[in-house]
Amino acid sequence: MSSRIDRRFAALAREGRSAFVAFVTAGDPDYATAETILRRLPAAGADIIELGMPFSDPMADGPAVQASSLRALRGGQTMAKTLRLVRGFRAHDRDTPIILMGYYNPIYVYPRESFLDDCVAAGVDGLIVVDLPPEADEELCRPAVERGLNFVRLATPTTDEARLPAVLANTSGFLYYVSITGITGTKAPDVGAVRDHIRRIKRATTLPIAVGFGIKTPDQARLLAAAADGIVVGSALVTAIAKTLDGDGNATGKTVGEVLDVVESLSRPLRAP
Repeated sequence: MSSRIDRRFAALAREGRSAFVAFVTAGDPDYATAETILRRLPAAGADIIELGMPFSDPMADGPAVQASSLRALRGGQTMAKTLRLVRGFRAHDRDTPIILMGYYNPIYVYPRESFLDDCVAAGVDGLIVVDLPPEADEELCRPAVERGLNFVRLATPTTDEARLPAVLANTSGFLYYVSITGITGTKAPDVGAVRDHIRRIKRATTLPIAVGFGIKTPDQARLLAAAADGIVVGSALVTAIAKTLDGDGNATGKTVGEVLDVVESLSRPLRAP
């Protein structure tokens, strides 16, 4: 049976355009503001939402996403509250896919089986867990897939022909291609190199490929969307949140609107004729 993610990519393919995947951190900068942002993302241009699970040691993330995670944790965000955000979103939106993205430690201590069951009940569509390699698929990937959750894997510029089959083996929904080496939001992607890598990967899979890390301008969004089935924007959105906070780190009247403006600006090129 097709998943919500499968149906969204299929619908976008019929429209002849790529997906705009928006990443925000659950509970950033506080629960109420995060809830408002989440509910308004689809109208601003988000086709798929990645919701970050706050963690105290987000090793693959750059300074902007790290700061968003710490803001959320300081505000009292928990995994239970993250799942509550998803449940609240589903009460208003039954169609937009939501993927939880983060690290295994908060899932392990939840614990794992309860986490997966609660994800299904809340309306989560998929998981991206950046520190679980394919060799650990029995730990989380297979139990997630058995429950109907997509398990989205990451490929990088250093994922060679020998490694790619393992990365693709149990991946579903789409493949997340990391356009740069290193952490999020710190370098601009080389569009030509990204195109070459995507062409190589597409010879090995029929999965949609979404490109992320380092996309901050409409031109980058347009060029990379032309090479892939979707683009992922995260650092630009959490940076927009950070820029609007007051001196005590609290949301202001500008916070929600600024984030939605960035989503609208970066997603617009994907909808242009």
